[in-house]
Amino acid sequence: MQGRIVKGIAGFYYVRAEDGQTYECKAKGVFRSRRIRPLVGDRVEIDVLDGGKMEGNISDILPRTSELIRPAVANVDQALVVFAMTRPSPNLPLLDRFLVTMEQKEIPVIICFNKKDAAPEEERLRLERIYGGCGSRIVFLSAKDGDGTEELKKLLRGRTSTVAGPSGVGKSTLINLLVPDAGMETGGISRKADRGKHTTRHSELFCIEEDSYIFDTPGFTALEPEPMEKEELRFFYPEFAPCEGKCRYQGCVHDREPGCAVKAAVEAGTISRERYDSYQNFLEELREREKRRYS
Repeated sequence: MQGRIVKGIAGFYYVRAEDGQTYECKAKGVFRSRRIRPLVGDRVEIDVLDGGKMEGNISDILPRTSELIRPAVANVDQALVVFAMTRPSPNLPLLDRFLVTMEQKEIPVIICFNKKDAAPEEERLRLERIYGGCGSRIVFLSAKDGDGTEELKKLLRGRTSTVAGPSGVGKSTLINLLVPDAGMETGGISRKADRGKHTTRHSELFCIEEDSYIFDTPGFTALEPEPMEKEELRFFYPEFAPCEGKCRYQGCVHDREPGCAVKAAVEAGTISRERYDSYQNFLEELREREKRRYS
C-alpha cells in the first residue's frame, strides 16, 4: 500500500495511506545500509503488520521531486520562509542564506514578513526595497489577527509548501490560522536575547485544503547552503541576472573588478545595497574556506 509520511518522531514515521488511515511505521534496515533516511513528505510503500494497531513497515521510498536537509522534508513545490518585522527583528543575513539555499535547489520561495500590525510602515517599505528584485514573492501579514492571510492562501493553493524560519516569528500561529485543526503549540520571545522559544520539535505535514499541503518545521538560527565555488555564488542572486554578460571582464564575480555592471546597478539603486553587501560578505566567506582547503 502506498502513502505519504506526514510526521517523523524518534525513528517512527506516521504514514497517511491511500486507505485514509495513518499507520505508525518503522523503516526497514535496508535503508540504513543504503544510507537513505525517510523524510517527512516522502511518498512510500508500506507493509501493514497489524491493521488493528495501525502498525507497519516502510518497504520502499518512491522517487523524490525535491529534497531539503534543513528543514528536512521531501517533495516540496515551494518554500514559505517566515520572518517577523519586529520582536524579533528580521535577521536578513539568515534570510539571504535561505534564499541562496533554495536557489541551489531550484525551489521557489515566498517571503512572508509577519507581525505587520506591530511594525511601522517605514519598515515595510524598507523590506520591499531590499527584496523587491530578489525573484521571490513577498507577503506582509499579521498571523495574530489574520490580516493578509487570504493573499497567502492563494499562493499556497494546489501546492505542497514548507514553512521555514527562525523561532518566535509566528510560524506555528500561522499554521494554526491556515489549518485550524493543527493545534500547534505557540511560544513567546526571550526578552534577554530577543529570540524565539522553540515550540516545533519535528517536521509535520498538514492538509490546508484539497491538493494544498503545508509542512511545519523546527525553527533555526543558523543555516549553511550546500558547498559551492566562489564563482558560482553570483548565480544564486537573481537580481544580478540582468547584468550577466555586461561586465567588462568575462567571469566577473562582481566584487573588486573595474567595469562591473552589478556594482553600477547598486550605485544606480536598481540592486539594493543591503543585498549586495550580503553577497560580498558571503563571497568573502567562500574565499576564506578556499584558502583553508588549499593551505
